[in-house]
Amino acid sequence: MSDREQQDGPQGWKRTTLGQALPIHYGKARNEKFGIVREATPVYGSSGKIGTFKRALTGGPSLIIGRKGTVGATYYSPEPCWPIDTVYFAEASADEDLLFFKYLLDHLQLARMDRSTAVPGLSRDDYNATEVLVPELDQQRLIVAEIEKQFSRLDEAVANLKRVKANLKRYKASVLKAAVEGKLTEDWRKAHPNVEPASKLLERILAERRPKWTGKGKYKEPLAPDTSGLPSLPSRWEWASVETICSEIVDCPHSTPKWEASGRICLRTTEFLHGRLDLSDVRYVSQATYDDRIKRLRPREKDIVYSREGGILGVACLIPAGLDPCLGQRMMLLRCHTLFDPSLLMYWLNSPDVLARVRSLTGGSASPHLNVGEVKMFPVPVPPLHEQQQIVAEVERRLSVIDELEATVEANLTRADRLRQAILKVAFQGKLIQQGSYTGS
Repeated sequence: MSDREQQDGPQGWKRTTLGQALPIHYGKARNEKFGIVREATPVYGSSGKIGTFKRALTGGPSLIIGRKGTVGATYYSPEPCWPIDTVYFAEASADEDLLFFKYLLDHLQLARMDRSTAVPGLSRDDYNATEVLVPELDQQRLIVAEIEKQFSRLDEAVANLKRVKANLKRYKASVLKAAVEGKLTEDWRKAHPNVEPASKLLERILAERRPKWTGKGKYKEPLAPDTSGLPSLPSRWEWASVETICSEIVDCPHSTPKWEASGRICLRTTEFLHGRLDLSDVRYVSQATYDDRIKRLRPREKDIVYSREGGILGVACLIPAGLDPCLGQRMMLLRCHTLFDPSLLMYWLNSPDVLARVRSLTGGSASPHLNVGEVKMFPVPVPPLHEQQQIVAEVERRLSVIDELEATVEANLTRADRLRQAILKVAFQGKLIQQGSYTGS
């Protein structure tokens, strides 16, 4: 692009502002006193289409722009619609192609204009003052056609990547299911028919628990889990409760920690992923708060933290080496007996069978949560000790391959997002319809 084009824009393009080129209006809360009677009218909020209404606020095709919440998100409605009060909207005029402006606003990334400190919001003044270059209507339509041709190819590739991602997720679940059903170690069992059975292992665990009892009142043996409806186990396996195979189970403190800018790490369930903790954005508490929150039990390497309340429910993670945290809220801590591999318990808690049990216990609740007592009574398949080690090694081998593939898929999805923005950049520099195609790196 020449110096003149950089200053004035491509030939035939007009320098103006968004407020002049595409005036926007505030959406309204649904109200039967306003608008046009129209059955099954789509209703739009800042997250997209959210339902239907029996009246329309706009008279034809409309462009909806997120004002509160998902700031700057854009949605095109080819028919009359009802934009609610968390969005702005614009209607087409004789010299405007709304899809051109949708892509233009996507290119501008209006979310960057959010200057609010609490609820995200887009100021109409900021929108109105934004300078843009706009071509004549016929060129707008040519640009839209070329963008959509480029995007259709990109969308097909992204859809394929998302299918691969979904398949990897299903395969990961099938690996965990096969692991806890003994299918991954069928050949190992045939080659080792004389290992100590799990029944003997459980006897040893219970024998070691009794003299170490320091709880309140008289020692009571852990209750056997309800195994009705559970599948049969491989030879030499047994069912036991979570309480039986754990030496310690404690709930988190029932208080909100006071956060500090630095100090000791305090875990939150938002950091829980299936099998590991995401420590990219940790929060801190003071030493005094930390000391108070580890009074029941100080977390250590290979302990399991388990989310038992809220939106992130039923997710188990191992405490990694080098991490010395305290517990936040909505979680509990499980420490396995030395004769049971904690990785195997973590895989079981994250398996499809246990996730289905969690859903059955919490389904329909406005505030889903698991009681500590319920988790203690979860049935756990117990293999012989040496087979536990074989299972964990095989699961980790397979999951490491899946993790590598998932990382590749995510990298390609990120690249697709960058390429989408690169296409828009070229389009609004006036180059796309001159080239007729575009490829980026």
